[in-house]
Amino acid sequence: MSILSFESLCLKDDDNCPSPTDLDSFGDEFDKDLESYGNKINKEMDTAQVYMQACKQVGVVPVSYFIRNLDSPAVTLSHHGLGPLGCKALAIALVTDTQISSLALADNSIQAEGAKYLMETLRANFTIQHLDISHNHLKSAGAEYVAKMLLDSISLKSVKLSGNGFTDDDAKYFADALSTNSRLKVLDLSHNEFCGKGGEHLGQLLANNEGLEVLDLSWNHLRMKGAVAFCAGLKVNMMLKHLDLSWNGFGNEGALAMGEALKFNTTLVHLNLNNNRLTNEGVSMLCRGLEFNDTLRVLTLAYNSLTVEGALALVNVVKKSPKTALEEINICNVLVNEHFVHLLEVTCQEHPGLDVQYGGVGGFMAKKPPKRVDPMKVIQDYLDQRKLRLWDFFRNIDKDGIMKVSVTDFRKAVQQSSIPLDRYQIEELIQRLDRDRTGMVDYRGLADTRKQMMRDHRRQLRKFESRQKKEKQKSDRILKTFQSAVEAVTPHSSMVMSPGGAKEDSSGPQHFSATPLSSWHHIVMSNSSRYSVTNMSNIHLPMLRGATPYRPTSSSWMRSYSQPNLSADSPRSAPDKSISAQGVRSDPEMSHSKLSPTANSLTRSRPALNVKQTEGKSKVKAKKVKKKKPKKNADKASKNPAVTVK
Repeated sequence: MSILSFESLCLKDDDNCPSPTDLDSFGDEFDKDLESYGNKINKEMDTAQVYMQACKQVGVVPVSYFIRNLDSPAVTLSHHGLGPLGCKALAIALVTDTQISSLALADNSIQAEGAKYLMETLRANFTIQHLDISHNHLKSAGAEYVAKMLLDSISLKSVKLSGNGFTDDDAKYFADALSTNSRLKVLDLSHNEFCGKGGEHLGQLLANNEGLEVLDLSWNHLRMKGAVAFCAGLKVNMMLKHLDLSWNGFGNEGALAMGEALKFNTTLVHLNLNNNRLTNEGVSMLCRGLEFNDTLRVLTLAYNSLTVEGALALVNVVKKSPKTALEEINICNVLVNEHFVHLLEVTCQEHPGLDVQYGGVGGFMAKKPPKRVDPMKVIQDYLDQRKLRLWDFFRNIDKDGIMKVSVTDFRKAVQQSSIPLDRYQIEELIQRLDRDRTGMVDYRGLADTRKQMMRDHRRQLRKFESRQKKEKQKSDRILKTFQSAVEAVTPHSSMVMSPGGAKEDSSGPQHFSATPLSSWHHIVMSNSSRYSVTNMSNIHLPMLRGATPYRPTSSSWMRSYSQPNLSADSPRSAPDKSISAQGVRSDPEMSHSKLSPTANSLTRSRPALNVKQTEGKSKVKAKKVKKKKPKKNADKASKNPAVTVK
């Protein structure tokens, strides 16, 4: 592709191509401000002449601001409405320019065509180092031209491409271009439309690039999948220092992946996670990564759904990590309490440089109200501890022994006793025992409280375990995706898979450790778990000679039955040994009474059948079936004499 020049704009007819000496004849047609620049030095006049002649040729009005600032190293032409043709004229003038090092063309609607002209210009211009072409409607076609520009340019150090409508597929162009370009230091891709697939390509960009130091991806749509893939690239990146991921909707899942990446990243200094739908749980997961990080200095978490708990977790991680480098934490929308202020003062004594920006004092701890104990359970436990009966407790007030007392007497008896019930629990108990409001309490209902309480306890335990299982499955999926993304962007010989071990030793294969999302919950196992049914799929029976291995059925109830006993004449059975369901070889003369109760329950099979017995039974069945057939055959024989009946 040829380089843009003034000659390339000339028409085939040489008469239509004006010479530089003819500029004075049509200079009055442009802005009057150009008249004061007739005495410029020849070099400046050459650039101005080329620009004005190019504007004349393509049919656009020159921008006087550009001509007035030709001697300035930074030229800002934002919001000038250049369009593709105005960008073409400007690109022609910049081919031979050696003064301008920073060019801002934001909001000029240059589109993909204008990006193509700039690409051709930067192939010849080696002085422009900073380029801003944000909000120019480049779209996918423009992204391809910009990627080629980044691939070929040897002078650009920073490029701003905000608000150009780039999509997921366009992210691959930048990932491919920056995999070999290590000269670019600043890249702004904010206010675009990168989603999950775009996050994967951007993760590849971070994993392969060795020069980028500042990356702005704010106001995109990375969400969970894109966030996990992007953080996988951040984990192995060794150059990035400033990262802006605000307004991306990471959620707690993205915070989990970011925490895993911070365990290994040793270069990131500034991290912006503003407005990413993080909660206290997500901040807790992020703090687990901050415990191992000793380079991050600035962490911004403003406008997330944080409360005092999240703020306390951030300060605690600084207090408990002596090697932390955090100097600034921004949670400017969070109202804290006096406990947080006191903890911050204590932490600042150990870390004098720490600055936490919070919204003010007046927050509260979002604690759940204390759960009241069932009053019926309290009474039942009280009676069990003292080995009393309901009659023993109420015999002083129930003279007739009808298991009914008045509400007043019942209330007095409970209040005067040593049962640990408050006024609200007593009234709740009365309402449950006197549902019809008859004024009489039938305390026989207390006798069945134990079964009801156990049923309620088991129901709550099942709900809790189900919720924990879902949380664990969700976190396992996220961590599996994170691990596969890390393996995709990292060579197997250089993978580091242990938290906090990246700074010590990363040469040998290490165990991948990750923290699930449900780790902040403390699971208390109930004693009832001792009576749970063992999963019989884990029991492996020894394989008999010539037999196929035992495979448990899909039903959990069918797994408790053993294989049928084999007869002595069977070739598959051992000559002198028998095999139980537990896989323990025993003497064949051992009776079933010598087996354990568990073994008896697991070896309920039909008795062995002899071959002769099976043959006899089969003959009897055959005879029974044949008794009915002669009747049909006899009828047929009467019609057809050629048919004989056996």
